[in-house]
Amino acid sequence: MKLKCIAVDDEPLALDIIEDYIAKTPFLELVKRTENPLEALELVQAGGIDLVFLDIQMPELTGIQFVKIAGNKTNYILTTAYSQYALESYDLNVADYLLKPIAFDRFYKAVEKVANKLKPIESVAASSSATQSNQNAAVQDFIFVKTEHKIQKIALIDILYIEGLKDYISIFTKTERVITLQNMKKMEETLPISQFIRVHKSYIIAIDKIKNIERSRINIEDKVIPIGDTYREKFYKQIEAKN
Repeated sequence: MKLKCIAVDDEPLALDIIEDYIAKTPFLELVKRTENPLEALELVQAGGIDLVFLDIQMPELTGIQFVKIAGNKTNYILTTAYSQYALESYDLNVADYLLKPIAFDRFYKAVEKVANKLKPIESVAASSSATQSNQNAAVQDFIFVKTEHKIQKIALIDILYIEGLKDYISIFTKTERVITLQNMKKMEETLPISQFIRVHKSYIIAIDKIKNIERSRINIEDKVIPIGDTYREKFYKQIEAKN
């Protein structure tokens, strides 16, 4: 089985090298390469990622901050041009630390270490992988979003609904409105489908916060949310399934 990987670096050339090395390694599969650490953080939080190649010095979120936020949801190999971060990275219990420019033999040694750590017993390989994926999905109870001046943690249980506007989305809870530069599609993919559903091109709702449904309108607290024609059938099917 291949290890599902993400490569995160604000330098495209560095990403090119990691992508090339992953392609040369039979037991690795590149799921995503990105210059945006927040995008990678969402994928890690959603579960199913085995390994993240993570640059340390990035403007929005450093590799060290990334590991501290995401915790033990996956394995990390840190990459950097500066050796002074080595001690701090090992304190975070990362799998390895690669100093740029990265040679392929050193890269292979690092990923082989992760593969050996994750290698399941052959007779239960498939079930073990599926179980881990389900567990990752089950324990997701919060998301992180970037606001104007900070990265904010929001508990899923607090979310009432999410409204999409032109260039940003608003997340409404009982106590606050959080505005973040993100699109509705990415947010929809991040949230667990058992708890949230998109009901309109501009709205995602928390299913357990529905007060009532009347004439294709959903009432949540004092907000009336329309059900779009595109989403109507899927919405009612999911509601019926919970009866």
